[in-house]
Amino acid sequence: MKKTLLAAAALCALTSGAAMAQQHQQDGKWMVRVRAVHLDSHNGGAAGDKGVSINDKVIPELDISYFFTPNFAAELILTYPQKHDVRLNGAKIGTLKHLPPTLTAQYHFTNLGAFKPYVGAGINYTRFSSVDILNGALSVKKNSWGPALQVGFDYALDKNWSINFDVKKVYIDTKVSGGIGKFKVDPVLVGVGLGYRF
Repeated sequence: MKKTLLAAAALCALTSGAAMAQQHQQDGKWMVRVRAVHLDSHNGGAAGDKGVSINDKVIPELDISYFFTPNFAAELILTYPQKHDVRLNGAKIGTLKHLPPTLTAQYHFTNLGAFKPYVGAGINYTRFSSVDILNGALSVKKNSWGPALQVGFDYALDKNWSINFDVKKVYIDTKVSGGIGKFKVDPVLVGVGLGYRF
C-alpha cells in the first residue's frame, strides 16, 4: 500500500512538473512591454525642504522580461534620458537630464486565468547629465544607486498579447552643491501599456 501511494505521489509530481514546463514553454520565456508612465517626484530631502523641485511628467518606457520559471522573472526597465525643469520655490532656475535604468526580480502569481498579477523588487541606477542650474552656479552629484519596488498585473488578450498596469517606487537622490544638500527625487511611477510574450 505504501509503495502504491509513493508511486502515485511521484507520478503526480512528475505530471505536475511536466505540465508546468509545458505551460512555461507555451507562454514563452520572454516578454517585451511598452508603457506610458507618469513620473511623480517626491521632491524631498534637505534641498526639497528648501524649495527645490523638478517637474512631474509622462515618459515612455521599454521593459524586457525573462521568465526563469512560470513564477520567477527578471525585468530590465529602460527609457531615454529625461529632461526636467529645476525649480526653486516654483521659479525655474535650470534644467537637467536623468537616465534611470532599473532591474527587478519578480514573482508572478499563476492559476488566475487571464489576470496575472506580480510583485517585484530590485535596484535602480540613475545618471544625471546636461545639468544647467543658475548658469552653472550649482551642480549635482552625477550618479545615484537605490532600491526599487514594484507591483502590477498583466491581463492576457490572447496567447501573446496582454494589457499591463504597473506601479513602481524608485529611490533616487543626488547632492546639490553650494550647501543646498541632498535632493530626494524618489518618484512614484504609474504606467499602463501593452505586453508581448514569446
